[in-house]
Parts: sequence; C-alpha cells; structure tokens
Amino acid sequence: MGPGAPVNQGPSRRSLLAAAAAWPLAACTRGEAPFPPGGWVGADPARGHRLRTPLPAGAAGPPRRAAVLVLGGGIAGLAAARGFVRAGVDDVQVLELEDQPGGNARGHAMGGMACPLGAHYLPQPQAPAHEVVDWLHEIGLLRQEAGRTVADERHLCHAPQERLWFDGAWHEGLLPPADPGSATLAQYRRFAAAVAQAPAFAIPAHRAPWTAAHEVLDGQTMAAWLDAQRLDDAKLRWYLDYACRDDYGAGLDVVSAWAGLHYFASRHGFAAPGDGDEPAEPVFTWPEGNAWLVQRLAAPLAGRIHVGRTVLQVAEGRHAVQVTVASGDGFETWTAGTVVLALPLFVALRVLQQPPEALRQAAAATTHAPWLVANLLLDQPPLDRPGLPAAWDSVAYGSRALGYVDAMHQSLRPHAGATVLTAYTTLPIAERQALLDRPWQAWATQVLDTLQPVHPDLRERVQRIDLVRYGHAMAVPRPGRQRSAAARAALRGGNGRVRFAHADLAGYSVFEEAFIAGCEAAAAPCRCA
Repeated sequence: MGPGAPVNQGPSRRSLLAAAAAWPLAACTRGEAPFPPGGWVGADPARGHRLRTPLPAGAAGPPRRAAVLVLGGGIAGLAAARGFVRAGVDDVQVLELEDQPGGNARGHAMGGMACPLGAHYLPQPQAPAHEVVDWLHEIGLLRQEAGRTVADERHLCHAPQERLWFDGAWHEGLLPPADPGSATLAQYRRFAAAVAQAPAFAIPAHRAPWTAAHEVLDGQTMAAWLDAQRLDDAKLRWYLDYACRDDYGAGLDVVSAWAGLHYFASRHGFAAPGDGDEPAEPVFTWPEGNAWLVQRLAAPLAGRIHVGRTVLQVAEGRHAVQVTVASGDGFETWTAGTVVLALPLFVALRVLQQPPEALRQAAAATTHAPWLVANLLLDQPPLDRPGLPAAWDSVAYGSRALGYVDAMHQSLRPHAGATVLTAYTTLPIAERQALLDRPWQAWATQVLDTLQPVHPDLRERVQRIDLVRYGHAMAVPRPGRQRSAAARAALRGGNGRVRFAHADLAGYSVFEEAFIAGCEAAAAPCRCA
C-alpha cells in the first residue's frame, strides 16, 4: 500500500479499548495469565504535532542567543554539534524535541535492564565512512594493531548472533536452509553472483560514483528486478523482503532495486550456504542498542542539549537566524549566526520560512515508514525449542514482523534469569494513523500474537510491555531516487547560515549516513551573528 492508500482504521477505538479492558477478566476465566501492565513510552506525538497548528500571533519568549544552534538531537544533530565544538566553537546549543537525545537510537530500561527503543546495532564501518571510523577509534571501539584495524571484541555481538525459526526448529543465520542440489540453493548462488557483479556501492552512498547501471536499478522495484532475473524462489524472496523491511521499512514491491542491492553490495555481500562459509558480519551491539553510541556523542555536549523543545519557525535574516521554539506551555526565541536543521526533510520544509527549491524537491520525493517497537520484560527466558540455542537476533520465517533481539544476550551472567525482548514491526504507510489512534493494548496483543507460535509460554513469562511508535521512522528508498539526488546533494554541507543534516539526505536511514551528514554540516566555519 502506498502513501495515497486509504487509512486502514480497523476496529473502532471504543471496541479496542473495551476488548483490552476485558482481557484480564477473560484471561482469568480461562485460567490464563492476565494482560500485563505497560503503555506508550519514548516519542510524544503531541509535541511534534504542534507543527500542524499555525504559530500564534506574537508568539515569543525570553530571547536567547547561540553562535551555532542545532535543531534536532538525533545522530546527525549530535554529530554536527560535536563537529563545531571540535572546530573551536564554544557556544553550540542543541534543541531536542523529546526528553532525551538520540532520535531513533534512544534507549530504555525495564526491570533494571537496559534495552533499545530503536536502532540496536552498528556494522563495523568500512573505509568510505571514514568519519565514523575515526570516531570509533576515538572512543576505543576500533584500534590499530600490526597495521590493521581491530575491533574491541567486548562490544561485538556474542555468538550465536542470528537464528531463524524454520520448519519447527531454530537454524543458524537468517537465510532459510537449502538442500544440496536444490533449486533454492541454485537461486541463492545466482543472486550471490549478481551481487558480486553489481556496480560499485558505498556507505555513505554519495561516495560511490553514479553510473548508467545504477540508473537502471533505480528505475524499478526490487521485485521487478528479481522477476527480470527469474529469481522467484519463495525462500530467497522472503529473505530479501525481510532485509529490505529491516533496513528500509518497506518490502521488495516498494523499494528500488538500487536499494535492494545496496543492502548487500555496500557492506558484506551475499554468500550462498556452503560457498565461503564466512562468519556473520561483525556488528557492535549493546543491551541498550545504539543508545550506547548516543551516550558517547552526547556526554561531551553536557549542558548544551535542551530537551522538550518543538521548533516552530526558522527565519533566516541577513545577519542572523531567528528560531521560535515551543517549550512546555510557553515559547523561546533564539538568535544564532548559524543554524543546522538536523530534522527530517518534511519537518525542515514546514518550519523554514522561504525554503530553497532544493528542499522542496527533496522533501516531496521522500516518504517515511512507520514503525512499532515493543519491549517485553520477561521473568525468565522462554522455553528452549529445538535447534540453535538462544541468539541475539531471532526471526520467524514467513512472519511479517522483524523478530526480536534479546537485551541480555550480551551479558556474561552464568545463569538464566529475567530478560527483555525487543520486538520490531514495520508497518505499511497506510497504517500510520492507526498507530496513533489504536490503544497500546491492541498493538501489544498483536506483538504477542506474532511471537506466540514461536514461544507458546511467552504470555506466562511477560511481566510488562512498553511500546514506542514512530510515525515517520525512516526514509524509504523508492524507485526514482536519482531524480531527487541533485536536490539532496545541494542541501549537504555548505557554508551558509542555514545548513541541513539528516539521514534523509541519503534517501535511506542508517547510522553512518546520519553521522556523516552531521559532520559535513559542521565542516565549514560557522557564520557569526
């Protein structure tokens, strides 16, 4: 379903509330565990939706000044602020919408255990992402040893890393098993060859040259490209669809073939079972997910980050930029020599007076996928099932959900105990309104129903469910990305008073793209007020 499809309202809000309220009584009658406590955490939709109402006449507040004002405390905004501070700019201030910085990489805690609210890992970056590589050296995750780069193994994902529930048992890795000599294995090998022969890809994407071959891939969906290659095996298609939904928030029939191949060719490639037998891609992860990285970015900016601020208007003048901000029940008026809009492009377009044409074009070409993230506090791990033992990332074959990660998998405790499972679900764009309207109990029930076939004892184990909703979680790289490439390129870096920094500038959302966009926004000296 595309952005123009009608909203799927589903059951009425009243019926869902009544059903959720009736759960404890019905469960007790059947002898089942009552519905656990929980609720919405993290992002507050009401704050962001203040942009939907016109700015009140005469809205102003106590005047505040900054040399550099960064709007948005996600990865891009924090990286931009860090860049200006490292360049010697002392008066750098960051305004963040939520109660903690980090954007989609914020963290949470349940039962004394840290867990993620969104992004939960970082693949070991490669040379084109040199800004990220340098920073990881700086914070000790990477080091030079005998002329080669070595990762601190304490922060790499512990084994087993990934497992797939397939045919009644857990299997290592996420690629469905294929019998020797089978048609499935043959198609795996054909797809591996296509990835190996693909044109050059890189992260960040703008550091790989764009060619006619990229243009062809960008002009069709991944599903259409697979059809043309006669790659129709159900197992391969499911895996590739999962990969696209995991990284881009949409499946094969929505994202471009450029994006579908970029997922593999820009990082670790693709290998059929038995062909190379390479270990899983090394990834950094922590119980709280990428909030661990957020803490390292935010700590040096202590005292400069102001949370609970909704940016309402940005007006660029000849000698300074004025920013009107809602804070609680009042307003603030900031004046800065340089302002970085580390905001999704559609938000930047809404708040910036007299936006450049490039911003209009780039924002119009960018759609965002809604996500639901559920953290389930368990009194103990679910019962073991046949096959591979508990892994960090667990996915069920055929499921439309993205599986879950185990917050305590990185723990070195010698015994089993309470843990937190973080379950991820990407939703069709048409369900964005339902994500806002339906009560949390309805969504929690959907998550439990999804996991129940894999873990029949799950409802007995769950003590609490906390959910976070992202109405605009990540940019979806649809076909035609190149048509807006010039507009997005025009917004990168620059030395003007107003600059842009967000993963949207890449047309898809990963840590490295956001971090590098922030670094590029801070590369030129700031403009004085």
